[in-house]
Amino acid sequence: MASPKAKNPYTCTECGWSTIKWVGRCGECQAWGTVVEAAAATGIVKKAKPAIILESSKARPITEVDAGKVAAAPTGVGEFDRVLGGGLVAGAVILLSGEPGVGKSTLLLEVAARAARSGSRVLYVSGEESVGQIRLRAERTGALAQNLFLATENDLGSVLGQIEAVEPGLILVDSVQTIASAELDGAAGLPSQIREVAASLISVAKERAIPTILVGHVTKDGSIAGPRVLEHLVDVVCHFEGDRQTSLRFVRSLKNRFGPTDEVGCFEMTGDGIAEVPDPSGLFLSRGSVPVSGTCVTVTMEGKRPLIAEIQALVVKSGTPQPRRVTNGIDASRVSMILAVLERRAGLRVSDSDVFVSTVGGVKISEPAADLAIALAIASAVQDKPISHNLAAFGEISLAGEVRAVASSRQRSAEAARLGFARSVDSEVGDLRAALALGLNW
Repeated sequence: MASPKAKNPYTCTECGWSTIKWVGRCGECQAWGTVVEAAAATGIVKKAKPAIILESSKARPITEVDAGKVAAAPTGVGEFDRVLGGGLVAGAVILLSGEPGVGKSTLLLEVAARAARSGSRVLYVSGEESVGQIRLRAERTGALAQNLFLATENDLGSVLGQIEAVEPGLILVDSVQTIASAELDGAAGLPSQIREVAASLISVAKERAIPTILVGHVTKDGSIAGPRVLEHLVDVVCHFEGDRQTSLRFVRSLKNRFGPTDEVGCFEMTGDGIAEVPDPSGLFLSRGSVPVSGTCVTVTMEGKRPLIAEIQALVVKSGTPQPRRVTNGIDASRVSMILAVLERRAGLRVSDSDVFVSTVGGVKISEPAADLAIALAIASAVQDKPISHNLAAFGEISLAGEVRAVASSRQRSAEAARLGFARSVDSEVGDLRAALALGLNW
């Protein structure tokens, strides 16, 4: 018997929550603009019939599956290959997200040009720029190649037709939010359109074993625009980030079915395009010939890659009842906690002073391993006593005044030694007072 159901129910495209009347915000997942009118329910439950399985698609033991067919092929951009786990896998679909103007299109154009120069036919489909604009950027960045085909399309059917005509070995779509299917109502960028476009392109990529890179827009809070299912459908999710005030860019892997998810690729934006930075540690140092108080070097981990970063601190007597706490590149609450521990556990009076803490080169540090370097920089600024140039510090500071061990200590020490830092202060000291005395008197 058909069960009674409400007329014209509305359903959330994100989580499936349903309601009788339309609302702007989902009552279950709290997402805005995802509640749409669902198709009329019939109440009839249909049973799926077993399909005839072809011999080529029959299930077989995992030991008989040829893994060589899904081997990664390098793109020619070493830092991008590092993030992908070695390169592009046949049939893999990669979603690259990032803020506007960070350099996503420039990076993809460089990847497309190198793949085209290697002999592969590459199709670059843009829904945001004309082919003339892309040509001008390619001339400026040196990304011209004979096998690189450009197309400007906003219709899904036209994009699939371009794939049929070119028969590429690599597809790049910039961006998935600008393409719409004529078979669905609504403008491009709606959750239903993004889901349909992504599903169609993924189906083509899997059937023809063509690696495909999709560019995704981000929302104000930094998450990928569109339904969450988009991230589940693709094989790799990468985020391209960077500060517009600096030239350094990072590509982080958030999901990877073919490699690790903790790798980071470093790039530098220049006037001639984007360049790889295999060893970016030198970008975060500002070393003079004479040591200056209030500076300390630490070793951070970006994925599996250790990076040297310099922390600078300035402490001056405050002229107001509420001393200022200004940070740049470091979490302000973390600095406030370290200041409290320094005053309570190490006897360092900073409650009546303005404290300014910053990193060099625009790098952002969020891991607790930088606590000891921050404490040493502040203590050095308070006592006006410079720290040795060949010293690096890393360790987490607890509220009890202990210096705790951090992950990848051996890698951090090896990177510091490679760059000429012969001495290091870490968790082996154990006590904050002893670590400060060792770092300031070494």
